Amino acid sequence: METVFILLVVVLVILAVSDLVVGVSNDAVNFLNSAIGSKAAPFWIIMAVASLGVVFGATFSSGMMEVARKGIFHPEMFSFHNIMIIFLAVMLTDIILLDTFNTLGLPTSTTVSIVFELLGAAVSVAVLKVIHSGEGLNTLGEYINSGKALVIIAGILLSVVVAFSVGTFVQYIVRLVFSFNYEKTYKYWGALWGGIAITAITYFILIKGAKGASFMTDDTKHWIQSNTLVIITVSFTFWTIALKLLQIFTKVNILKMIILVGTFALAMAFAGNDLVNFIGVPLAGLKAYQAWSSGQEMAVLAQKVHTPTLYLLIAGLIMIITLWLSKKARSVTQTSIDLSKQDVGHERFESSPFSRFIVRQSIKLSNALKYITPEPLQKSVSKRFEVPRKENDNDASFDLIRASVNLVVASILISFATSLKLPLSTTYVTFMVAMGTSLADGAWGRESAVYRVNGVITVITGWFFTAFIAFSVAFLVALTIYYIGFIMVPIYLILSVFVLIKSKSVHKQRTEEEDDIFTGNNTKEEINIMEACSINVTKTINQVSEIYGKAVKLIATEDRVGLKKLNKKVEKINERAKALKDGIEATIHELQEDSIETGHYYVQVLDYLREIAHDIAFIVRPAYQHFDNQHSGFNEKQVEELNKLKDLLQDLLDEILDIINNNHFDDIEKALEYQQNILTAINKFRKNQIKRIKDSNASTKNSLLYLGILNETKNMVLHIVNLLKSQRDFIIYQNS
Repeated sequence: METVFILLVVVLVILAVSDLVVGVSNDAVNFLNSAIGSKAAPFWIIMAVASLGVVFGATFSSGMMEVARKGIFHPEMFSFHNIMIIFLAVMLTDIILLDTFNTLGLPTSTTVSIVFELLGAAVSVAVLKVIHSGEGLNTLGEYINSGKALVIIAGILLSVVVAFSVGTFVQYIVRLVFSFNYEKTYKYWGALWGGIAITAITYFILIKGAKGASFMTDDTKHWIQSNTLVIITVSFTFWTIALKLLQIFTKVNILKMIILVGTFALAMAFAGNDLVNFIGVPLAGLKAYQAWSSGQEMAVLAQKVHTPTLYLLIAGLIMIITLWLSKKARSVTQTSIDLSKQDVGHERFESSPFSRFIVRQSIKLSNALKYITPEPLQKSVSKRFEVPRKENDNDASFDLIRASVNLVVASILISFATSLKLPLSTTYVTFMVAMGTSLADGAWGRESAVYRVNGVITVITGWFFTAFIAFSVAFLVALTIYYIGFIMVPIYLILSVFVLIKSKSVHKQRTEEEDDIFTGNNTKEEINIMEACSINVTKTINQVSEIYGKAVKLIATEDRVGLKKLNKKVEKINERAKALKDGIEATIHELQEDSIETGHYYVQVLDYLREIAHDIAFIVRPAYQHFDNQHSGFNEKQVEELNKLKDLLQDLLDEILDIINNNHFDDIEKALEYQQNILTAINKFRKNQIKRIKDSNASTKNSLLYLGILNETKNMVLHIVNLLKSQRDFIIYQNS
């Protein structure tokens, strides 16, 4: 039996490494968001600063997570066998849960996850123990510390409301002081703001980041707590004077300095405090095994235990490697950045009835406030919030002022909550502060508000589902292990590996699709607008050729499953076409004044690309719905006509591609001949179908689908040739 338990401890250690990887992928958003979003420094510098913070935090953290041993359940009420069931259920659930959220690109709280997994597994085992012992369920309170879960839930609500409100208020005041043209006001107020910011971050490091440092004695920690006001005053005075001197005698950007220091502080706090969310349970399992093998009771888990520094250092190195290599960490970070970016463009989330209701009511409230606010004051405030047209834009999602506010406010709130022993989640605070500051900055304008609000609601809803899912899954995993035995552990391990591999594949596919969708917004950086037009045109024509050919084949064979897959592909093409159109404004702003005519042709090309995407969608989607509803398929004559149409369309598309790729626009008449052949064939096939209807050789649904395909093919052919003409005019103008 001892061999089995040794193997189980080894499994816990392996799970700890896996949990570190998925945990860092989720929590990286906490300390990378502001620096990456504001482009405060090159990416490698931001990552290096964050890595340094992680190393310091991991090394300084010497305390093991109390909640893993005694915060949720009373260990003395359980046997070692029970404890191992609970810990294994927690770790297996945690890896799958966090990896799922990372795959979806949604930030969640590792603290909430681990707490409710512990609660679910412990309740499961406790209920079974109570039933088997014949005790009543009223004795469950002797096993479970249910008050802890209620405190965590209260912490979720508190952190969401407080962080969002404070972030909004502080950003509004700071923006009033600095405005968006902060280069002018920066020289007057920059040192003062820097003094406040770095003082807040310094205090945050002392209170939150280094509270578990092994080199810091209890007397030192007590002195820091007792002399908080002195530390703040001295730090503020020193930094304000030092930064003012730097401002006068050097060209150091104080705001970038604040952001990098803040990034280090939050990374340090994450590693020093949230690290135990990933390794606390496995190390508690190791401690339980040591106690069991030496004949001790599980009450030993309730004692204070320090984690060896070597374990923490290894964990820190694993986190750093993950930070640099994890693509999922960047997906989670990108979600937060997209929801807070200043510019309007393609939105990651759609709107919802609830988000539209909130925005509608907010607009009404805003209009009501205008009636009671003096007009001069309105104009003065509006001027401070005018976003200037960017010159030499580095594609930052928001400016350095907002990034510094994000870090300062998050640092202050987390430090304050820590000093009061309030269970605020680092993830919740940093995310909601970023959302509050973006609202105050006007980033949630009429053009984007409904999408941003729905995105935030989606993330917050995910937080509450985290608690419910974590509890439920851990409960069921513990239940099956308890009844069936530890033979379930390798089965669950295989399931976990399968989920991780599958989620990696899903994430890769999702990332590739998003990269393809967002390419339209970035083409102006990498290539000139003429090349962008040519790439988008040729790509669309190739996709139309492929999809139309597949659609005809699938319709002929009545392949419902194949049409369903093809319909999803068409939806992605539509989404990309929409993203290209959404990025028109940003592209036009990037054009030089003498390129106005070029912009006109670019817009025209995008219009036709969008119409073509619609046309192909109106062919594939009705076909899928037709066969999904089990309606009758096409007869041989209809299939023969569609194949003839497919061949004619292929001839046209091949000719157009040849003209565009070789710039043979003198041959456009040949393309027009191909177009006319298709239109003639469509008219003929339409008459044939009408004859079949009169002869009662076609059903109503069959006729509607067939005539619809002919009509959309006609529209698509007209749009494709118009696209070619626009491309021709565009190229001729560029070369003139």
